Amino acid sequence: MTTTWFDRIKDFYDRGLWTKEMVRNAVVKGKITAEEYELITGEAY
Repeated sequence: MTTTWFDRIKDFYDRGLWTKEMVRNAVVKGKITAEEYELITGEAY
């Protein structure tokens, strides 16, 4: 099973290891989409 960036980042965020700003930076770097940011954080990008 391949773990996607979305899965990794969601896990990090859910465990409190990543902040919303860190998740936002993952969008800027092209690791996840703006829609995935919203799924992870529950807030609009």
